[in-house]
Amino acid sequence: MSFENLTVATIESWLREEDHARLQLLWDAADAARKAHVGEAVHLRGLIEISSYCCRLCGYCGLRADNRGLERYRMTRDEILNCAREAREFGYGTVVMQAGEDYGLTQAFITDLIHAIKEETGLAVTLSLGERPNEDFIAWRRAGADRYLLRFETSDPRLYAMIHPPGPGRTISDRLAMLERLRGFGYEIGSGVMVGIPGQSYAMLARDLATFRNLDLDMIGVGPYISHPATPLGQACGTAAPGCQSGATGEDACPTLAPGDQVPNSELMTYKTVALTRLVRPDANIPSTTALATLNLAQGREFGLQRGANIVMPNLTPPEYRKLYEIYPAKACIAETGRECHSCMGARIRRIGREVGRGPGGRKKP
Repeated sequence: MSFENLTVATIESWLREEDHARLQLLWDAADAARKAHVGEAVHLRGLIEISSYCCRLCGYCGLRADNRGLERYRMTRDEILNCAREAREFGYGTVVMQAGEDYGLTQAFITDLIHAIKEETGLAVTLSLGERPNEDFIAWRRAGADRYLLRFETSDPRLYAMIHPPGPGRTISDRLAMLERLRGFGYEIGSGVMVGIPGQSYAMLARDLATFRNLDLDMIGVGPYISHPATPLGQACGTAAPGCQSGATGEDACPTLAPGDQVPNSELMTYKTVALTRLVRPDANIPSTTALATLNLAQGREFGLQRGANIVMPNLTPPEYRKLYEIYPAKACIAETGRECHSCMGARIRRIGREVGRGPGGRKKP
């Protein structure tokens, strides 16, 4: 069975596949593509959640600006540098600084951090700080930042507008265009989507995967849609969100779907999406995400790694902050220290017969 040059229609048919024997063919093909293109190494990228402030009003995210029940924090320079030092001690090749869209993290502050991390540790620096002005992107790249992660979440404009309202004085953003600009500034670019957004059809998700190929992404993250209960979508649809029941009308309503056309935000559907992502973009770096571990703490990350993924992101955020970075509730491993997370990840990787990668682990293009 050939998995080369998958069309949107073929991708959709695999997303709908339920036969266990046929799905095993998909898992095997994705794992073989992973081995052929990125090898056996699983690269560890130390995640630092540096701020829980956010100016946006995304419909599902617990960090949204009007969530008054969330205790906010912003890590200090020294706290962030201590996490980067820990990453170097553990042998990681990359640190990932992630936050809400927080303009309290000024261009100068992040520039100084990048310089300090590079000078002291030599690690690759990945940023995931939301939408920012071009001037910020350029300054951070000049300071030495290597990669920028910005999920486009869905390539369907109406669905995107529903989950990412523009906010006061803004227009709907074009994240696909922003990713192209980031590449032009010299970054490796990472993006991705959520699986099972209320109103997301199988055809929409299939088009998302085709978009991965067309964008020539260096890193692709996919994970199940999980909303926070203190958000409009969480209150209307529940965190499980098997389908849109928001009751919204007009332009704000979820796209109307035929019966059986809503993509579930299930563990199985996420594995299908990871596997198909590997097949459409075989040389990309693909993480097995925390959200998968949240759905299946015992084996979620491992199954992701066996079905196409080659990256994990051990969390270096101090536990007192980690529990406050509540994008969605009940995240996996929020009480672990960075050292505990590192030890656990290494053991899990070795248990499935893979090796822990060394170095920055950038994409190796053919």
